[in-house]
Amino acid sequence: MENVVYFIGAGPGDPDLITVKGRKILSEADVIIYAGSLVSKEHFQYCKGDVEIHNSASMTLEEVIEVINNSYKENKKIVRLHTGDPAIYGAIKEQMDELEKLKIPYQVVPGVSSFTAAAAAIKKEFTLPNVSQTVILTRVEGRTPVPEKEDLERLASIGASMALFLSVNMIDKVVERLRKGYGRNVPVAVIQRATWEDQKAVIGTLDDIAEKVKAENITKTAQILVGDFINCEYDKSLLYDESFTHMFRTAKDENSSN
Repeated sequence: MENVVYFIGAGPGDPDLITVKGRKILSEADVIIYAGSLVSKEHFQYCKGDVEIHNSASMTLEEVIEVINNSYKENKKIVRLHTGDPAIYGAIKEQMDELEKLKIPYQVVPGVSSFTAAAAAIKKEFTLPNVSQTVILTRVEGRTPVPEKEDLERLASIGASMALFLSVNMIDKVVERLRKGYGRNVPVAVIQRATWEDQKAVIGTLDDIAEKVKAENITKTAQILVGDFINCEYDKSLLYDESFTHMFRTAKDENSSN
């Protein structure tokens, strides 16, 4: 069987939130390149004793590809272990492009993203009937620019539920732009290191969230969740409404005594 490089999402923090498939592949790996402090080292207790481990935090793209290429030539099983889900701010496209140039086959194994972990941490649902059926994942510009058409004010004006990555260190700028976009005060939650043992969560509104974030000294590794879904009235879903029919259930007879 031809060897394959695996890009695996390790989940948001809790090592048990990696998928069963991801852990199985990880346990068989000969070489692991993992995303530094963002990935729990507890994952390595499930690995082989002689596994070769590289921390990509100190590596360039070229160095990562060199390790993969050399290991692949030696027919070693290689795992590129990313935080959360690798498809979201994972910078995997540039790695996959390089592997294609080298004709090295690869697969992507998805993981639990930090934005869904953050919603779970505060026990909220992004998509409430008659509130929001859309979730926007975005960030404010830092060293990586954001396309002008994806300006935060413009996205906020839609009124959808939002999850902001990589932005908590600019919380004042975030609040200012969200206020302009939403045009009103809306609920906001900030969750730092969701699912880790030292998880922190603060809930407020645009009026006070910046102050609360600073009081808790939250400066990195946090999700900013924004929208009415955090605290609002909502309609119940039709999915479980006894008068709503679908292929698995017929409506109860109005004259039935059951």
